[in-house]
Amino acid sequence: MNFRHLGRSGLVVSEISFGNWLTHGNQVEEEAALACVRAALEVGITTFDTADVYAETKAEAVLGRALKGERRAGYELFTKVFWPTGPGRNDRGLSRKHVLESIDGSLRRLQTDYVDLYQAHRYDPSTPLEETMLAFADIVRQGKALYIGVSEWSAEQIHAGAKLARELRIPFISNQPQYSMLWRVIESQVIPVSDAEGMGQIVWSPLAQGVLTGKYRPGQPPPAGSRARDSRGAGFIKDFLTDDVLTRVQQLQPIAKDAGLTMAQLAVAWVLQNPSVSSAIIGASRPEQVHDNVKASGVKLDAELRQRIDAVLGPAIVRTAPAQ
Repeated sequence: MNFRHLGRSGLVVSEISFGNWLTHGNQVEEEAALACVRAALEVGITTFDTADVYAETKAEAVLGRALKGERRAGYELFTKVFWPTGPGRNDRGLSRKHVLESIDGSLRRLQTDYVDLYQAHRYDPSTPLEETMLAFADIVRQGKALYIGVSEWSAEQIHAGAKLARELRIPFISNQPQYSMLWRVIESQVIPVSDAEGMGQIVWSPLAQGVLTGKYRPGQPPPAGSRARDSRGAGFIKDFLTDDVLTRVQQLQPIAKDAGLTMAQLAVAWVLQNPSVSSAIIGASRPEQVHDNVKASGVKLDAELRQRIDAVLGPAIVRTAPAQ
């Protein structure tokens, strides 16, 4: 396993992180989830990402049980706040009330005194940014989080948050966006602003929800048990399931073979070629998936091979987010 600094901070993370968005507490039984975390630790992954909303808070609880007994200083634990975690009007968003209550709930479920990184899971237009950033500053000063990050914020939102973080003297160090060979929306604006602010990217879905593994084939129904058949993940994957995209992905097979990699390894290695990426999040429902994906760590893809990938994917690459 190779390691990188998270942005310009002093925090070092494994360049492949383990995330439990659609698995722990949802897709797999707890024993299988625990086995995946054990596999991650065995192969050198030290960075674990979750969120209070995953599996309606159950994912945090499973991860807390999985990491119980591990030396706390030996791993980096990330979680997030924003999406609803209860029925109340204040059980969502980035108000001071919800942020301060949510960190305590997350720490209780994760069975720890602090998280290494606490992230705003989305931007909250209904709460003044100053209110949110002050709440994060208080959490840092209370020692409940060591660093602050965001997820899926725009370039303008990141710039505004970083300005307030400097004024409040808190470490605002990361963004967690979607990024893959097929989804490159962050390259034009988000990455340049993040680089200027000293923030690293912790990217999710480097496999494009599994499409870049090649398991989805044009003209064929999705495999049983796949992400495309899971109601929680289907919305994120549907735009990649066109015959054109799937045909182009199949054409990556010889490129992966020439590189000595599986399709999944090629996809993870591709995002790690970007120096602005500090870590790529993988998920797994089986330990062997962890063992396979982690082999992308430290892989170097030369310029000619990357150009071949671009030529194959061509118009299937999304560079501008679709209008909401």
